[in-house]
Amino acid sequence: MGARMRRSHLARAVIVVAVLGLLAGCAGRIGEDGRYGVVYLDAQGFYAGVRAGMQQETESRGASPQLLELNAQGDASKESTFVDQVSAAQMDALILSPASETASVPAIELAHESGIPVVCYNTCIEEAAAERFVSAYVLGDPQEFGAMLGAQVARHFRSEGNLEPSIGVVNCEFVEVCIHRREGFERALEADLPGARIVANQQGATIDEAVDVADRILTAHPDLDAFFAQAGGATMGAVRAVQARGRVGQTVVFGGDMSTEAANELVAGDVLKGVVDISGITVGRLAAEAAEQVRSGRNDGYTIVPAPIELFDGPERGQEWLETHPDGLP
Repeated sequence: MGARMRRSHLARAVIVVAVLGLLAGCAGRIGEDGRYGVVYLDAQGFYAGVRAGMQQETESRGASPQLLELNAQGDASKESTFVDQVSAAQMDALILSPASETASVPAIELAHESGIPVVCYNTCIEEAAAERFVSAYVLGDPQEFGAMLGAQVARHFRSEGNLEPSIGVVNCEFVEVCIHRREGFERALEADLPGARIVANQQGATIDEAVDVADRILTAHPDLDAFFAQAGGATMGAVRAVQARGRVGQTVVFGGDMSTEAANELVAGDVLKGVVDISGITVGRLAAEAAEQVRSGRNDGYTIVPAPIELFDGPERGQEWLETHPDGLP
């Protein structure tokens, strides 16, 4: 990229930062509460919750940091271009859910070498690189996430008297955190219901993709007992496929990530039987707090920041979620 092009991109980035600072109602000097680059992995509702959580945390401190934001759409090259802008602008921190454990390493290394502290949330780069280049990682343990669903699946089918259910997986395993979710799921399922069989595992991260993938799995396995869906788009896609196939009451879904639609399906109770969730709002608050600690010099080493994990396992829990999230932000 030539110098003129680099200056053009950087100018646009700085304009966005200034506008966001003014929109936040900053009463003091622009930038005095911090200047952060923020990357959202994709457009799913979880990341809207993350953004809201960051705003809540900063407002609770009476602060209005400037944010330069990107929806990377799972694209490591878009992420890299953005991180180059953040590094050139010498922002106070980079807060991101990296697109890849490996492909995102060069961009994060650049930020680190440019003196920009890095805070990961939800996903991060491989551990050896994270220990060198990342200051904090806000993480809901993905193994535990999967294990909670595996145990719930086992409880459900034991109560039904089905000790050998067939299960299809709709995955998001282009990011490593979802691989770890499956590993935790399989471990708990095997321990609690050893006769259960995983008969398919295919990628379908967005709702539209997941509908097609779940439909193909149902075609290949017409007597499928359940889906394990690793994230929000996969969860609702699997539910819709079951409904479209007329398998309500025969094939059930257990998935990840709460939303208004997922909560309503839990309340209905005929397809979606359990959801494990890491609140985007909570993750956003923790990420903003970690960034402020880094900016103020209270964190000078790689730190894992645990994010709470919660199981929603029936109509009452679905209704509870709807009542506590009237704006729909997860």
